[in-house]
Amino acid sequence: METRRRSVLKAVIWNAIGLATMALVGLVATGSMALGGKMAVVNAALGLSMYVVYERIWAGVRWGRIHG
Repeated sequence: METRRRSVLKAVIWNAIGLATMALVGLVATGSMALGGKMAVVNAALGLSMYVVYERIWAGVRWGRIHG
């Protein structure tokens, strides 16, 4: 099992990558850096929240782990 701190750090790093990617996609899709940036921020906030919850749920699942 990993600590909450590790789960959160992983989520923050993953969302930084997603934020940059979504900003680029938003810019290409809309032609506007401002609108693309807003889309990216909303996506990152939702994604971060959901990823932390997802990781914490999986941290408690024993299935598929090798104990040794």
